[in-house]
Amino acid sequence: MHIDAWIEGVPPGAVYALVALIIGLESLGIPLPGEIALVSAALLSARGVVSPIWVAVAAILGAIIGDSIGYSIGRKGGKPLFEKLGRKFPKHFGPSHLATAERSFHKWGMWAVFFGRFIALLRIFAGPLAGALKMPYWKFLIANVLGGVVWAGGTTLLVYQVGKVAEQWLSKFSWIGLLVAAAGGALSAWLMKRRAAKTAKEHEAEDAAAQEAEEAQRTQAGSPATPTITAPAAD
Repeated sequence: MHIDAWIEGVPPGAVYALVALIIGLESLGIPLPGEIALVSAALLSARGVVSPIWVAVAAILGAIIGDSIGYSIGRKGGKPLFEKLGRKFPKHFGPSHLATAERSFHKWGMWAVFFGRFIALLRIFAGPLAGALKMPYWKFLIANVLGGVVWAGGTTLLVYQVGKVAEQWLSKFSWIGLLVAAAGGALSAWLMKRRAAKTAKEHEAEDAAAQEAEEAQRTQAGSPATPTITAPAAD
């Protein structure tokens, strides 16, 4: 069967459910290609296979609900949860990744949840880490809803419009759109890993400097005092 005929034969309900599920699990903290799923569904909507409105609704609901569940899990599990996940999944939840995400939260506050929706690795941290850091839920919910609507709705609209303009071209080379989306996700992941590695080196340097300072203080405290020699008084 030709790939075009197979795509057109996918039930729309299954597409909506799959988009919501993948994005929801990714937002929950499970590293899945949510962005690629959304772009693929939006390309299908440009060809009339599914509705772009329902694709956007499914993606928005998946993002908001998944992030909210992740927030609850992070609030209950706290930072020990990330330490446990870091031992099991060091490529995604390693100490350097966690340190980078935590710095973003301390720097941007609730808006780290909003901007995290647009960054591959930070997207899986946003909900659980906001809960672990005890961010007030109302602040988290505002940023979560705004981020989900702008990211999911905006991506769907953009890909749909581009797809309609280049519909004939995409019918033959629709896989190129997926490759571009994958490359974008890989690039953002690489940038996050590079920043995480840089942060890890900075922390190591700070720890080494702190240890040297402590050792120097201990050496000074443990060294015997130099005796003072008093010259005898003249007769």
